[in-house]
Amino acid sequence: MILVIDCGSDKSKQIELIIDEFIDVKLCQLAEFKRDDLIGVKGVIISGAPILITEVDPTPYIQKFTWIKTTTTPVLGICFGHQIIGLLHGAFAQKMAPARDWEEIGSFEESPLLYRIPTDFEMMQDHCETISIPPGFELVASSDSCVNEVMQNSTHTLFGVQFHPEVSGNFGRILLENFVKICLPTQHYH
Repeated sequence: MILVIDCGSDKSKQIELIIDEFIDVKLCQLAEFKRDDLIGVKGVIISGAPILITEVDPTPYIQKFTWIKTTTTPVLGICFGHQIIGLLHGAFAQKMAPARDWEEIGSFEESPLLYRIPTDFEMMQDHCETISIPPGFELVASSDSCVNEVMQNSTHTLFGVQFHPEVSGNFGRILLENFVKICLPTQHYH
């Protein structure tokens, strides 16, 4: 099973629907999430959120996700989730011009998350903040508006994407399927 932690995004249901095509999925609201929810899951996806981490105290959110620093379960952060993973590992956030449309992204490092996706691809953006690349992470892809579009920490199987694959058509679906394959490297899914 893949656990999707819904941080209040109106796009979380799309994540659930896509993942459910490949493996059982459980959607859990952030306010109701407990560490015990991680027992037996093969992977975790953290959704976007209607929160600007540069305008609120991010401490309560960081505390809710401290388990990421010690987990061996693969984690994919989307938008807000991407930013939380970064903040947990020493990145800093900053405001940027709003990006709320399709944008071309270029990858320049290998990543299992981008398997079968061209080097240059388009994804749907919906954010006005960005994070730096935290120590121990590799920058995988950038766009003209945002340096850190995709990052990974291969040692701890942590991935972050600033865009929203769940509303980005075929390439977004492939990215989410790739994450399922990372979580289940030797198994078949339904």
